Amino acid sequence: MICYGQAVLDLADELVDAYADVFSAPPWNEDEETIRQFATRLTTDARRRGFRTALAQSATGIDGFATAWITPAAFPKSRAYAQVAAQLGSSRVKELLTGALEIDELAVRPYARGRGTGRALLTEITADAPDQRAWLLTSRRAGDTVATYRRLGWHEVEALPGTQTGVVVFLSPNHPNHPNHPNHPNHRAG
Repeated sequence: MICYGQAVLDLADELVDAYADVFSAPPWNEDEETIRQFATRLTTDARRRGFRTALAQSATGIDGFATAWITPAAFPKSRAYAQVAAQLGSSRVKELLTGALEIDELAVRPYARGRGTGRALLTEITADAPDQRAWLLTSRRAGDTVATYRRLGWHEVEALPGTQTGVVVFLSPNHPNHPNHPNHPNHRAG
C-alpha cells in the first residue's frame, strides 16, 4: 500500500516504532537521538516532491516500510549526499540520480525478513518511478544489506578511482543505466 502526505504523518508513531526496531540493532546501532531525528525528518520529508511511503502491514501492525521522493536537481549536501557526490562526480550524479526516485529508507522488522517483504516494498515504491529511474544508498559496513540489494538485482554504481566512501549507491533493476537494462549500451541479450 502506498501512502502520501498526511496519510503518512498519521502513521508517524508506528513508522518510528518500526524504524527503531530495525535501526537500533546492528549494524546500524542508532540511538534514541537518531531515532528522534527520523521522526522529525519524516514531517519535513512528507513535503518533498514525489514523497511516498510503501507499507507492509499484518495483524501485528507495520511489518516494514519504504520512503522515497524525487531527487532534486540541486543535489543536497546534507546527510550522506556529499559522500555520494564525491564518489560519483557531478556529471554522473546528474545523469543517474537527479530527477530519479530516491529510496530514502527501507526498514523490515526482524520477524518479517526472509519472506519477500523487502522485495515487495521496493517493487511497490519504484513502480511509478520517473522513466523507471530509482536509486538508493546504504552503508558499506552493512554487508548483509549490500548483499540483499545485489541479490534483488540492484546494481552498485562504481566509485570514481580513489573516491570510495562509506556508502554504496545502487540503481534499481529497471533503471535505464543498469547494465542489464535492455537499452543500456553494454546490455547482452541472454
